[in-house]
Amino acid sequence: MSYEVERKYRLADASQLMERLRAWGAEFGPPQTQADTYYAHPARDFAETDEALRIRRIGDEAFVTYKGPKIDAESKTRVEIELPLSGGLQGADDHARLFEALGFRPVATVTKRRRKAGLSWQGREFEIALDEVESVGLFVEIETSADEADLEAAKASLASLADKLSLRDGERRSYLELLLALRAKAR
Repeated sequence: MSYEVERKYRLADASQLMERLRAWGAEFGPPQTQADTYYAHPARDFAETDEALRIRRIGDEAFVTYKGPKIDAESKTRVEIELPLSGGLQGADDHARLFEALGFRPVATVTKRRRKAGLSWQGREFEIALDEVESVGLFVEIETSADEADLEAAKASLASLADKLSLRDGERRSYLELLLALRAKAR
């Protein structure tokens, strides 16, 4: 089983972090707009079970993703299953109709501009994502993958990288949770 091992941090400004990462050899790609529509399960509360089901649209591509419950209190480590949808945006719309026909309902769409870079750290490959999340703010996500046997080493390496980057006070809530909390507060 493959796990997504991730930490997320709110940023006031990304320029110093980007400079440091570039000095370490990270090259950021162009920004991409991602629109993630999250769905509520018809028979269980994903907020209670700490799961997520979404359809992500990036340009002409689309993916369906399931995220299992987080497995520790420090990081956002969890099982992640992500599959490309054939047919691009039409495939995404078809899957959305399928989900809704099965009783799933859309909860919210999180839209962000993301710039990604790869970085090697302690012999492990990491993806660094700088995210400008509409209505929520600016964040950096640091992510790697691991199987069950390598999970603790991956989490330790991720914590070491975050410390080296002087990132503090990680945010364990998803962008969806942050957006919904803002909407609830505004009511």
